[in-house]
Amino acid sequence: MKRASLVWFCVGLVVAGGASVAINVLRGAGRAGTTPAAQAGLYHCPMHPGYVSDRPGSCPICGMKLVSREASPEPSGERRILYYRSPMDPSVRSDKPARDSMGMDFVPVYADEAQAKASAVPGRASLSLSPEKRQALGVRSEEIHHGRLTRAIRTVGRVAVDERRLHHVHTKFDGYVEHLYVDFTGKYVERGDHLLSIYSPELVATQQEYLLAYAAQKQMAASGIPSVAQGSRDLLEAARQRLLLLDMRDEDIQALERAGKASITIDLHSEVAGYVVQKLALHGMRVTPADTLFDIADLSHVWVLADVYESDLPLVRVGMESELTVPYLPGKKWRGAVTYIDPTVEEKTRTVKVRIELQNRDQRLKPDMFADVHLQADLGTGLSVPQSAVIDSGDRKLVFIDRGEGSFEPREVQLGVQVGGGFQVLSGLADGERVVTSANFLLDSESSLRSALSDMATPAPKSPEPRH
Repeated sequence: MKRASLVWFCVGLVVAGGASVAINVLRGAGRAGTTPAAQAGLYHCPMHPGYVSDRPGSCPICGMKLVSREASPEPSGERRILYYRSPMDPSVRSDKPARDSMGMDFVPVYADEAQAKASAVPGRASLSLSPEKRQALGVRSEEIHHGRLTRAIRTVGRVAVDERRLHHVHTKFDGYVEHLYVDFTGKYVERGDHLLSIYSPELVATQQEYLLAYAAQKQMAASGIPSVAQGSRDLLEAARQRLLLLDMRDEDIQALERAGKASITIDLHSEVAGYVVQKLALHGMRVTPADTLFDIADLSHVWVLADVYESDLPLVRVGMESELTVPYLPGKKWRGAVTYIDPTVEEKTRTVKVRIELQNRDQRLKPDMFADVHLQADLGTGLSVPQSAVIDSGDRKLVFIDRGEGSFEPREVQLGVQVGGGFQVLSGLADGERVVTSANFLLDSESSLRSALSDMATPAPKSPEPRH
């Protein structure tokens, strides 16, 4: 059964590295009494330490020249072996060379490995690696410094009409639509343009009253009684104000005075320039003051309602500058400021509406158009660490500090929000320190293993013998 497991293990090596790798493994399995002194004469690949041979040559995996174990650089002084451990279960160990249940040789544990340097991180130990090992692992580090921290918030927004520039057209009297000058939705009108003509019996009667007051004022103006002349002027002014309240313009009243007779219909004019976004008036329909005839929107100034997740809400503030782009105009950008933050969160999307106001003089932004919104949150100055340097174990976040000359120290850090290509550092690092940005997961595995071996090598305190 043990031999069968070893055969299947070698089949995997044949697939990965070739038949010669499996043959060397079988040879090593057959040397039951192989001692560390005998293994010292073996040759191994510097890139694949698992491949060994008893004669010089080239690695069948990568083609590199094999290196003798005797020529391998070791730390100054002779390395002392503490014990041997199982390669599959580090808790199984022996005082002399042995094999496990699968026939695999125990691995020697040296004193410099077992007596790892303690660190401030529980379960991790400091490391010292030779230049060859650092090169083989691809260890790289980067120095961190204080700098300006900004957080980019990217979201999507919807173009909306500025509610303060939306005009509803309706009458202040009952009447009937006689003619439509604006006869379709979407038509652009200037300020003062004709919208429709309307007939109103009430408005005709008011015009006639004004004409009577106008004629009476002319007759009474020459009266020698001041009170009579003043009364005629007051009556004319009251009739005039009534016409103005019914949305007749001064030029319409002047035309009425010149004509000397009431006009059957009156034209309604636009008070703003913009697009007719809604048209409800129809020819011949009866209208009341409660009816909306047209909705005219001024699109020279629009809103963009952006959806910001509640997790990013603390970074958004009124007055923050934003940049917007739309898919149908590549390269075109708009800039505007955040003017309002909705006080409520949408239940289904868990987002908050943020209003951005933009100038739209060229009318390229259309209502209900989608836009990509980019917000830049300024977090002040501070330290940031690259994302590749952080090891997130779930309950804590670790980085490895490069002390120089192959020395690495694990460090627990407290991180803030994501900034650029990294994270904001709240505590745990200082300006000018170097953090490992590549192969840190391999360093973490080695650090964890050395810490475990160090704990296993430390003798457990003896329990006091019971007194009789």
